[in-house]
Amino acid sequence: MSDPNNPNIKIRSTPQWSLYRRELFWNTNNGQYPLFNTDPAEVEKLAKQKLSQTGWYYSACNAGMSLTHLANRQAFYRHRIIPRTLVDTNLRDTVAEIFGHRVSAPIGFAPIGINRIYHPTGELSVAKVAQELNLPYCLSSAGSYSIEDVGKANGNGPRFFQLYQSHDDEQALSMMQRAWDSGFDACMLTTDTWSLAWRHNDVFTGNYAFYHDHGAGDIALNDPVFLKRLKEANIDPKKNPKEAGAKWIDENIWHGRALTWEKVEWTKQQWKRISGGRPFCLKGIQDVAAAKKCVEMGIDGIVVTNHAGRQVDGAIASLDALEKIVDAVGDKIYVMFDSGVRSAADIFKALALGAKFVFIGRLWVWALSIAGEHGVRHMMKSLLAEFDILMEEAGFQSIDQIDRSAIDSLPNSSNLASEQVQI
Repeated sequence: MSDPNNPNIKIRSTPQWSLYRRELFWNTNNGQYPLFNTDPAEVEKLAKQKLSQTGWYYSACNAGMSLTHLANRQAFYRHRIIPRTLVDTNLRDTVAEIFGHRVSAPIGFAPIGINRIYHPTGELSVAKVAQELNLPYCLSSAGSYSIEDVGKANGNGPRFFQLYQSHDDEQALSMMQRAWDSGFDACMLTTDTWSLAWRHNDVFTGNYAFYHDHGAGDIALNDPVFLKRLKEANIDPKKNPKEAGAKWIDENIWHGRALTWEKVEWTKQQWKRISGGRPFCLKGIQDVAAAKKCVEMGIDGIVVTNHAGRQVDGAIASLDALEKIVDAVGDKIYVMFDSGVRSAADIFKALALGAKFVFIGRLWVWALSIAGEHGVRHMMKSLLAEFDILMEEAGFQSIDQIDRSAIDSLPNSSNLASEQVQI
């Protein structure tokens, strides 16, 4: 099962990820079995068993009736990979490049907040594994641990910072400056989440961690501007952690006050000044007009995403949006993708439709909740192995060979729903 002396090992610039499967098979001879089954349905099921009700609801809740989440999965189902035979995949390599970083694969860790509710080590474990695997890590500004500690945990790994922008300019500047000082060298401004959508289970259970035990988190309580704002408001974060948490989240993260293109221009200029011109991206782009506006404004990259179906119920599938956006601006801006990705085949399909990079979310969050650092490592190494094997079996030697000729697409129909595509 994958010859460990395969000549491909010496040729490629990334590890032979497929050998992880061999390792898992062989280790059973010594009574060692994988931490968990990496079938996405099994990962989801086990995470539900491991997490508290509030942790599970926060990781799994979607907007409204979850129709956008379902649309995301349906969109993947209608695209089919066309395998190529008799291709010399001994020359295969999964290497990719993003913003000047040469990385192990076109796969990254999407920004997800408050990781401490999934596991005590939170973002620290995730950032550590990302560095080990040489995959980009994106820290959410709604995180649990401080920007500085997460940067240290990530070592010399490629890392980006996702910004929920405060209307307090001094606060926004402080966050960007801290990120740059801690080695986060691209900024991704989220544009689809001024406040959280109506998520039935979260509302029913009062599931808003910042108002409860989690509070503001280290990311806020290590910020000099926020500490100044707490002092001005006469709030002691040690004596009144819930009030401090409410001030952080209500005024600086999910504040319900929309930003516009004018403010985006200001934020871009400030990041460019702070970072010496490093990439500035917008996350949450779903329509062609917005993508074209990004090109006009000189935005470096966009993440085509609908927040995994968590913000607007009944919205277009993110993969369908990707197809239209790539047709319009794919040769003019760096296009990234996330939302609903569950497998190597999903990653392949997004790349074939024109994404240059794909970010993963719930898979690693659920793995974190199951087994902490070890769970994240097992999940992501398994995904890399699956992707490596898929390239081998489908006849693709490099990422740049994956284009629209690699897939056959069914008509965009609303009749594709099945139990298997709702994961």
